[in-house]
Amino acid sequence: MKLVIDRGELLRGLGHVTSVVEKRTTIPILSNVLLRAFERGLEFRATDLEREVVEETRADISQSGAATVSAHTLYDIARKLPDGAQVEMRRDNQRERLVLASGHSRFTLQTLAPEDFPDLSPGEFSHHFEIAASDLKRIIDKTKFAISTEETRYYLNGIYLHQASRAGRPTLRAVATDGHRLAQAELLLPPGAVGMPGVILPRKTVHELLRLIESSETMVGIDISASKARFRIGTGKEIGSVTLTTKLIDGTFPDYARVIPKANERALKVRNGAFVAAVDRVSTIASERGKAIKLNIDDAKLVLSVNNPEGGSATEELVADYSAEPLEIGFNARYLLDIASQIESESALFLLANAGSPMVVRDESDEGSLYVLMPMRV
Repeated sequence: MKLVIDRGELLRGLGHVTSVVEKRTTIPILSNVLLRAFERGLEFRATDLEREVVEETRADISQSGAATVSAHTLYDIARKLPDGAQVEMRRDNQRERLVLASGHSRFTLQTLAPEDFPDLSPGEFSHHFEIAASDLKRIIDKTKFAISTEETRYYLNGIYLHQASRAGRPTLRAVATDGHRLAQAELLLPPGAVGMPGVILPRKTVHELLRLIESSETMVGIDISASKARFRIGTGKEIGSVTLTTKLIDGTFPDYARVIPKANERALKVRNGAFVAAVDRVSTIASERGKAIKLNIDDAKLVLSVNNPEGGSATEELVADYSAEPLEIGFNARYLLDIASQIESESALFLLANAGSPMVVRDESDEGSLYVLMPMRV
């Protein structure tokens, strides 16, 4: 293997794949990145056996071949080289070393056999479709905060992506819940997704996917099977594309529809920006352990209050649109902020039943979004 690559291209490719490389692992080759030089350019491949990221970038290839080298070491070298530097890389097959040269700098790195690098073979995918990166990012952003971190309930440690329907139209719906709160977002079902199996994307995969599409304005190709999913950012056909393949959580997501109240008839509407700011201010006094905040709702008025025996008390009053019976209810302030921060419209709509029942939160500018929050004793 012998090639010359621009430092910027090298840094960009390594930056995308090294995020899945564990710095501490009992399997040495998992600390490495697989470099494969071929006619079109240079391919970077990294995996933690649960996820695999592959990126192709432009390079001047003199001799094809492959090598694996410490991902973080190579990334640090590329990061410290000057802008615009050209990096020559060649594999020394006799000494099992990768030699890098750039300007007056020269590095010799230990390699491991590329044929020993794990292959997260995707197998056959039953469904193939495309989504705009911005739409995929939106439904992930609106639900990821509700992913459970409780490992014993592993089937809640991700986002449930599945086919659903709203107003008689098929949708692709994302749902996450940790048992205290639930978040749901959806978009129109893309062609090719009809009949897809419901899949649970692991939490690490969700964060990795968000990172890869953060600044992308392209389409994302999605391939789904019962055990794996593949995301192709930039169609996966041209140089510069990134492919993320992931194993799915092997479990059954609960019947979340059963916990969404259908008869919450007390409607509270407030200006969302003012509400978020007020909750944030008042919760400053709340204890770190409980973060409890009380909502006292009466005709055209909402009073937020916190009483912390160790830290003091705080109250704030907001104008509200409310015409039902007075209600006093408590919530975890952080959970309340997480949900309110997802509302895009000027006003937030809270649908309540009583002090002991879950609250439904709606975004009037996005009919496909829905949030449920369990109350707490204050």
